Amino acid sequence: MTQTALKRLVVGVTGASGVQYAIDLLQTLQTLEVETHLIVSEGAKRVLAEELKMHPRDLAALAHEVHDDRDVGAGVASGSFRTLGMIVVPCSASTLAKIAYGMADTLITRAAHVHLKERRKLVLVPRETPYSRPMLEAMLKVYDAGAVVLAANPGFYGKPKDVSDLLGFITARALDQLGIENTRAPRWKETE
Repeated sequence: MTQTALKRLVVGVTGASGVQYAIDLLQTLQTLEVETHLIVSEGAKRVLAEELKMHPRDLAALAHEVHDDRDVGAGVASGSFRTLGMIVVPCSASTLAKIAYGMADTLITRAAHVHLKERRKLVLVPRETPYSRPMLEAMLKVYDAGAVVLAANPGFYGKPKDVSDLLGFITARALDQLGIENTRAPRWKETE
């Protein structure tokens, strides 16, 4: 794998509440010099507007390259497009179910399918709660297929002072799953 591929990450943002997690991730990746390929679903665009009064171009400004979720022929839809992995944050229940059952009808779900079939890291960050039985079953299916399910449940042992610290906890955990060195959040017993 080339050095570029080792520094290339696909980031999918779907229509669950919590797009702030994606923003924190993308901002952190900018400081780590990781090339980001962003895909934003239609649902995520609505959440951006309703929760943050943001336009999709504001989110796009945080990425190196942006792909249209309707373009299932984009480079990230192919196994020959090498990456170190993919994170879907936040991951809606609908997107989780589609990935679990191999429904690759959007670029986000197609790219996720490619990461599973190529045995590359795929981290899904569901934010919705509580979990329904179908969500739990979908989580188990994607886990069995090789994905990491990393629920947006921040820890408090780092004594967070604000929302940014809570967001950073999830960003750090997601990046850890991909082997990307980061100092976004304190680590247990490493600050003493």
